[in-house]
Amino acid sequence: MRCAVMGAGAWGTALASLLADNGHDTTIWCLEPDVAEAITHSAANPRFLPGAELADTLRGTIDKAEALDGAELVLFAAPSHVLREVVSHGRAWMTPSATAVVATKGIERHTFALMTDVVQQELPGHAVVALSGPSFAAEVANRQPTAVVAASNDAAAATLAQQAFSAPFFRVYSHDDVTGVELGGALKNVMAVATGISDGLGLGFNTRAALITRGLAEMMRLGIAMGAHPQTFAGLAGVGDLVLTCTGALSRNRQVGLEIGKGATLPEVLAGRESVAEGVVTTESARELADARGVEMPIVNAVHRVLFEHQPARWALVELMSRELRGERD
Repeated sequence: MRCAVMGAGAWGTALASLLADNGHDTTIWCLEPDVAEAITHSAANPRFLPGAELADTLRGTIDKAEALDGAELVLFAAPSHVLREVVSHGRAWMTPSATAVVATKGIERHTFALMTDVVQQELPGHAVVALSGPSFAAEVANRQPTAVVAASNDAAAATLAQQAFSAPFFRVYSHDDVTGVELGGALKNVMAVATGISDGLGLGFNTRAALITRGLAEMMRLGIAMGAHPQTFAGLAGVGDLVLTCTGALSRNRQVGLEIGKGATLPEVLAGRESVAEGVVTTESARELADARGVEMPIVNAVHRVLFEHQPARWALVELMSRELRGERD
């Protein structure tokens, strides 16, 4: 199958290499010329995925038309804050029957649109699939066993993505709860920032476990309010991705929280970073979305106060622990 990948960050690169390894004719669109050059001629992306050996058949380009030409499957892996722009600019070269797969995790600011909603709005008439689950790009690139889900309202499109990406080390489950899968993938990044802050403060495993567990409760609360199935949050795109991102040393979002917990400011942490930590952007979106839906999300609010309202991290944790007592299942 002819495939295009739009976005050559770590995750887009890892998935593009996977598609090429699976025998698909794959081109990846890169914003940076040096990245396209390295992928095409050196089977490497030292800028965003250092140390990974990519499929030698994978091609990089800075030309959207070249990347999208004849593609039957188009994977979008651009950061959430530029996803709409990337999709809109590529629309003219999309094959009318192409299936769009979305690997970006986040919630668009102000519109509260999930990433599949953004793509669907920009590509009416195309089948859209969300690809999500516990998956560090470096481990996928190094062919470590990984399991994810492909979720769509179109069962045939979910199956197409499942078959295209599945490999001996990469297991893909189909799913039909797009909202639950997307919210799980987006909100876990906020919880990873929270656990990173806790770890940076030197707090223990008890604190981390409490944040992860109560964070999952918040994710489910918002998900149910938006029509998601509660069971989705017990799966790969929910608790699976949450645990990985909150505890894994490769988690960019946890690393951001870790440095802030140790005393750095957000501008200091973000300065000079090549890769995007989606949890920072999603914290603002999730807080606004929760307020709009009337859903209580105290951990999201605490992270927002630390990141954007200059509240000392330790005070935020004290406030969380001092909230009115309640039943766990309330």
